[in-house]
Amino acid sequence: MATEVVNRPDERRYEIISDGEVAGYAEYILTNDLITFTHTEIDPAFEGKGLGGTLVREALDDVRGRGLAVLPLCPFVKGWIERHPDYVDLVYRSPKE
Repeated sequence: MATEVVNRPDERRYEIISDGEVAGYAEYILTNDLITFTHTEIDPAFEGKGLGGTLVREALDDVRGRGLAVLPLCPFVKGWIERHPDYVDLVYRSPKE
């Protein structure tokens, strides 16, 4: 199974493509310094193959390369980050007052 994660800025989402088909996506809202992940979905036909984790990992790797902070409102993205502490540094922290 060949997979690829692509950013679709016009649709405000990252998609995971599996064997030429869109298997799922992670929707986001983007500002200058912050990307807010709002919803992640994997097509039921592709569930149980680890594609959700691959999607989030590759999206976050892209976000890291772009120097953005992450606000994980999506429960899937939030939970994935909590289970992978090497990505916690991406999570947005409000400035201390």
